[in-house]
Amino acid sequence: MAFAEKIKAEKTPETEQNKTQEWRNASLEERLSYALVKGIGDHLEEDLAEALRVYPRAVDIIDKPLMAGMNKVGDLFGSGKMFLPQVVKAARTMKKAVSILQPAIEAEKSSGEARKAGKILLATVKGDVHDIGKNIVSIILACNNYEIIDLGVMVPPEKIIEAVFREQPDIVGLSGLITPSLEEMSVVAQEMEKAGFNLPLLIGGATTSKLHTALKIEPKYSQGSVIYVKDASQSPAAVANLLNREAKADYIEKIREEYDMLRKKQSEKKTELLPLAHARANAFKTEWDNFRAAPPNTLGRKALHEIKISEIVPYIDWKFFFHSWNLSAKFHTVTNVNTCGHCKAQWMASFREDEREKAQEASKLYDDAVEMLQKLVDLDAEYVKAVFGIYEAYSENDTLFFGGKTFALLRRQQKNDKEEYPCLSDFIAPKASGKTDYVAAFAVTAGSGADYLMKKYESEGDEYAALLMKSLLDRLAEAATEWLHEKIRKEYWGYASDENLSVAELFAVKYRGIRPAVGYPSLPDQSANFDLHELLRSEEIGISLTENGVMYPNASVSGLIFAHPQSKYFAVGVISEEQLVDYAQRKNVETEKVRKFLLANLE
Repeated sequence: MAFAEKIKAEKTPETEQNKTQEWRNASLEERLSYALVKGIGDHLEEDLAEALRVYPRAVDIIDKPLMAGMNKVGDLFGSGKMFLPQVVKAARTMKKAVSILQPAIEAEKSSGEARKAGKILLATVKGDVHDIGKNIVSIILACNNYEIIDLGVMVPPEKIIEAVFREQPDIVGLSGLITPSLEEMSVVAQEMEKAGFNLPLLIGGATTSKLHTALKIEPKYSQGSVIYVKDASQSPAAVANLLNREAKADYIEKIREEYDMLRKKQSEKKTELLPLAHARANAFKTEWDNFRAAPPNTLGRKALHEIKISEIVPYIDWKFFFHSWNLSAKFHTVTNVNTCGHCKAQWMASFREDEREKAQEASKLYDDAVEMLQKLVDLDAEYVKAVFGIYEAYSENDTLFFGGKTFALLRRQQKNDKEEYPCLSDFIAPKASGKTDYVAAFAVTAGSGADYLMKKYESEGDEYAALLMKSLLDRLAEAATEWLHEKIRKEYWGYASDENLSVAELFAVKYRGIRPAVGYPSLPDQSANFDLHELLRSEEIGISLTENGVMYPNASVSGLIFAHPQSKYFAVGVISEEQLVDYAQRKNVETEKVRKFLLANLE
């Protein structure tokens, strides 16, 4: 029996039929509201047919009972009584309802537009293709009756400015995941200033922060207000305050005062950075005299085109899947009880009463995820591909040399009690040692060819399925990286051929060696992808790069693999201008070009 079918087989019938009968006996307005709040679209045809007999116009059904239901969704989400998966399902149900009413709306020659609370223009900035967070914000704000104009991804400043002139939105929201996006947001703010705009600008995304917004973005847009939004759940409150005539001025003033205080504190705060020479003299100590690297079983480049999703699924770390849906990682334990209805009931009972509804939603989300994974397995979807190379390597002056490439790296400089200032190059034998050593490079994608199914969900108005698939592809990419690393350790390189670790032990990093990914703390420079892309020819597995080094498809991971037993993960942290200049010289590029990629590592 397939794993999705096992879950279905063990679902308890409960009293779902009774519950259905109960709400189906309610009034028309109550039924429509319930359907939206619960994300149920099964009875919309009959309920909306009844509504067309009750309300004078189809658009009145949207404007009154349906919008009342969506307002309830927004209120419940804002008060923490409704969770992201439920909100996304509610939005899907609302779209289905509007679609059903569309013929009647057109027959009435009505625009079909209900009164909106405001218009929001959203964009992922130039050079960035990540949009899951932006899509979630879009759905949540739409549920709060805002009209959303989504410009998509990789949107250059001039397109954003043109759209503002054309659409006349009440608010602009910018999103980005990578460090170069911070600079792109500053450019947009500057261009909005030049264009004479004064409408609010929302800033959000993984690398953004309140401090960076205060230091680098707000000063570029003095005519308007700049508001940092930490996550999607905060967006309705921010937008409501900005569009409330009574509250707006006080809200903006409070934020400006907070940003002024942050700038003042930052000007007084100084991170103690040691000279680069001192940091290098106190590098991570590695004994090279008696060192002998394990020679790889496979040298050079190898592409893997047919990686079965079923083989990757066991390597999924579900904690991060739940996190991407704004659900606590503690709910991932449902994955241990999914095949037993009694066990799942016990699992549900293990939570406090005020957490059980969220646990139930996490359980439903997991069931849906497993069902979708099974669909991908049954389709024999060839989404997961990888390319890697194992090369002779040596280090010198914080730089790796392998595969005909010069790969500059960064060293920690921030003073610490251990007097230890590592760089990834510390884990590869220095040229002066005369030792032969090796390093591996890799690129993995779980989204090659996935666009067709994703666009199908989006065209059908099924945001829930589209977001579910995107979040699963991200997890599959990380899982495929875990799988590939294990294959390299045990087979292709073979330095840990006798390794016998459980998946839980893999997640706990019990293996020998490390695999730092591009964009992560010890390898923060996104432009490293250009070198890896050229070396590995990763276009062969469907990966392309944006001008800022972001991989497309989004669900892709790249990085390096080190085998030295002492190698360990660390964060580079803040670096000095001295190291920035030195790094640029070693990369043979202009300092300012590098600065854009390392803004998060500069004071």
